[in-house]
Amino acid sequence: MNNKTQVAIIGGGPAGLLLSHILDLHGIRNIVVERQSREYVLQRIRAGVLEHGTVQLLRQVGLGERMDREGLVHDGTLVTWGENASFMIDTTKYAGRPMMAYGQTAITEDLYAARDRAGGVVLDEASEVALHDVTGGQPYVTYVRGGVAGRIDCDFIAACDGFHGIGRQSIPASVLRCYEQVYPFGWLGVMSRTPPMKDLIYAHHERGMALASQRSPMLSRYYIQCDIDTDINEWPDDRFWEEFKARLPKALADTVVTGPTIEKSIAPLRSFVAEPMRHGRLFLAGDAAHIVPPTGAKGLNLAVSDVYYLSRAFDAHFNQKQDALLEDYSQTALRRVWSSERLSWHLTQLLHTFPNDTDFARKLRHNELLHLSRSEKALAALAEQYAGLPY
Repeated sequence: MNNKTQVAIIGGGPAGLLLSHILDLHGIRNIVVERQSREYVLQRIRAGVLEHGTVQLLRQVGLGERMDREGLVHDGTLVTWGENASFMIDTTKYAGRPMMAYGQTAITEDLYAARDRAGGVVLDEASEVALHDVTGGQPYVTYVRGGVAGRIDCDFIAACDGFHGIGRQSIPASVLRCYEQVYPFGWLGVMSRTPPMKDLIYAHHERGMALASQRSPMLSRYYIQCDIDTDINEWPDDRFWEEFKARLPKALADTVVTGPTIEKSIAPLRSFVAEPMRHGRLFLAGDAAHIVPPTGAKGLNLAVSDVYYLSRAFDAHFNQKQDALLEDYSQTALRRVWSSERLSWHLTQLLHTFPNDTDFARKLRHNELLHLSRSEKALAALAEQYAGLPY
């Protein structure tokens, strides 16, 4: 089966579907190729804290109705350490940009619904995907679906296929440069159908960080820092709740509404950036190009900003016959990527405990937390970055 389109999009997660949706609004033909089934994609439990820029973009492209109805707007995140010490990273006060809790699964559902309404082509359960002639004038994608080989001829390929996808692997090692920091711990996370805590909360504790997040008025997400080799079967619900509450000040712990968990998983933490994000007619976006530790809530938001820059560049190319934005895509996207990488790395260093921590390191960490609690200028600088830089 042969198809021809203007942009072939590899990966049917939020980045690929959002790019497909925006290109369609600009009259740019595209086909999405996804190796998993729709049901599998929708079962992924991922991020849920949206920057103001992400919220605005989703509204601008007609995807804000459900988000505005079900999402939880909040001014920032509360940071606690010790029994009585805390401060608020108030993005509304210091940056004029509130955040919103709205799960990635819900965003993906909204995107699939939008693509269905528009008659968008999403080829799921496609195996043996390969990219060809990405530096020539006629790139194409091959795949196998339902036992039948297929080919998509296109002008450009957008790889939105995640960290392990074929997109980045299609760039020669002589061209690609990767930067990586792997952290010596993970996050044990649970989802529960319980009302979330009033604030998003990061809690620094001698046994490790804890995080209370939100998804909807009756859906909560909680995490605790754990060893990288932790066996999830050793963490029944009762043990998780006991440990989570032990890492919070008692006044906050007493407000936690516990209940049976509906999902439980362990996520490793890493920082990763691949440069450049363009090779010939191949463009990387989202996790295909970069990974951030979830401490800064930047992963999904970075994918959205990549899509914004890339869709703008394709619009300029196809509809305005201008290629400057395509030429500058990698450099433009990477400026925001590295800013978010730095913030996520900084918060990870600040809020976690490390196996090789010395007393000196612990004292420095506590001193910085104290400084942030007492300096409005320091807190304002942190809030500006946490809110997400403008596109």
